[in-house]
Amino acid sequence: MVNKAWKIIPRPLLETILNNHAQHHCVPQPLILHGPRGVGKTTLILDRLLGEWNEGPHLTGYVDFAQSIKDHHPNFDGSFPWYSWSSCELPSLSSCRTQLENCLESIAHKGIKLGTISSHQIFTTLNKLHGINTALRRILNQNASKTAISDKISSSGLCDRVLFALSARYNASEIDGVLDFRESGKTLSIDEASYFKEAVVALRLAKEVIKLQQKWRANAISDLNRSVRFSRSLANSCTDWPCLLLELISQAAEIDHFQPKLVINNVEILRNAMLTEETSVCGSMYHDSLIWRIIALGANERCLPVILVTSDSYYSYQAFMDFGFPDIFVSRETFGWTPQEAKMHMVTDYFIHSEWMVIDDVLGPNPRHLFELYVLKQSNYYQKLMDNEASTFEDIVDAYLAYLQATVVNPSMDKALMILQKFAIDAQSGEILEDKLRFGAPWRHPPSSNNPAKLKEWAKIQLMDFVQSLVNAEFGVNYLADCSLEVLDDPAAVALVEVGLLYAQRDPSLFRPISKGIQRCLARWLVQECMLLSYQNLLQYIWQRIIRGRSYRHLMLQVGYDKY
Repeated sequence: MVNKAWKIIPRPLLETILNNHAQHHCVPQPLILHGPRGVGKTTLILDRLLGEWNEGPHLTGYVDFAQSIKDHHPNFDGSFPWYSWSSCELPSLSSCRTQLENCLESIAHKGIKLGTISSHQIFTTLNKLHGINTALRRILNQNASKTAISDKISSSGLCDRVLFALSARYNASEIDGVLDFRESGKTLSIDEASYFKEAVVALRLAKEVIKLQQKWRANAISDLNRSVRFSRSLANSCTDWPCLLLELISQAAEIDHFQPKLVINNVEILRNAMLTEETSVCGSMYHDSLIWRIIALGANERCLPVILVTSDSYYSYQAFMDFGFPDIFVSRETFGWTPQEAKMHMVTDYFIHSEWMVIDDVLGPNPRHLFELYVLKQSNYYQKLMDNEASTFEDIVDAYLAYLQATVVNPSMDKALMILQKFAIDAQSGEILEDKLRFGAPWRHPPSSNNPAKLKEWAKIQLMDFVQSLVNAEFGVNYLADCSLEVLDDPAAVALVEVGLLYAQRDPSLFRPISKGIQRCLARWLVQECMLLSYQNLLQYIWQRIIRGRSYRHLMLQVGYDKY
């Protein structure tokens, strides 16, 4: 048992649900796989499903926007953080766009290789979505002799001339490098080679047309970014290329011949990506435009299966409302194992029964907690600790809790304090809506001065008040019970969700810590901060609790209460 390798345990029900969605060649809705951190969503996709989804006619493009965050990605000997990605150094929007576009282009090349995407289909789709005559003339003038072009020439005739001009720029080796026919040992007739070459050149032409049109909009986008306004047409112009590829691939999908799929992991990173160039809209606008157009494609013409994987609780409920209505996505929420399932998989193989009783009481069945604790149990530290006759297994669990406290919870609470301080400053400057500062709100009266010390004291008292109210509500607040949505306006709740310590789950609609281990660390943080308060701050905290204190006990999930 001591040296047993950790194994990936199947999850038959969830795997069946995802397989049923992915086996269709086209679907009307994208699917969101969401849940708290550490429950095994990425492991499920990579180790259990992705292999099957790339067999036979199936082809799956996998995009992980966290891949460029080297300090926190398994590809670079790191591990995904327990806290929110927004607390890490986020990648640029341009790198996220490149990842997505390269993935979709590789799927499109596979479709061309199978003969399901032709140059005619590419031109028809491009011409349907965009006015292309001016761009085609510009490209033709750049790649051919300066001969006069009649204004009466049709779009198809113009496209044929541009294709002919561009074909001269690419030799056979470049086309073969895209399609890999030589490596596969397949020989082509002259007509077949011409057909595939024309399709590859047409795809490159479509990309050039869209890039040229986006270049013409560069000044408008720069002005949009400076003025912090919104324009749907400019946002859509930045997603034209990936959405054109999605439509082409979806049209080409065919049962038992070409069944593509797209999995986007850590999609919340795209929403928060840093804008580093003036020719693109911000990350949130790009994210919204991309998802809007995927939804529209699925609703109007059917889209290839798109699966969004995320640990951000924005996608459990709020995203559904922001994009239209509660069923606009297919929602699949997972919380990992139940205690009974975890006990069945863990006891005797990795932990003995007495050890499991301690783990279940302190950490709960979160798979990542169990894996990290098992790794710690295999370490030399554990062996040295157990050599001491006075030491017990509880000591190793306490050491792991101390690790979570020092590396996850305390830094995240410091970031939450900064978010609350920013809220206080925004409230002073009038940037917070009056409805969120309504009469009776515990956060209604932030400090009137910009004194950093006063702001920090106020933020800490607000955060302690909220954590105490969570303790009183047994760490489960039903934010949709009786349509009582006031907790969604609480800046302390928003801050803890933003840093990733709380998760707003969909069904039942509870605010709760992402795991029992994190819950215990939050309680420890509250006790520690109460002990460190000065006498004056302690009086302020007591006054806050008695006069203005939060109370969410009426939103606790009750036995038999089915109004979610």
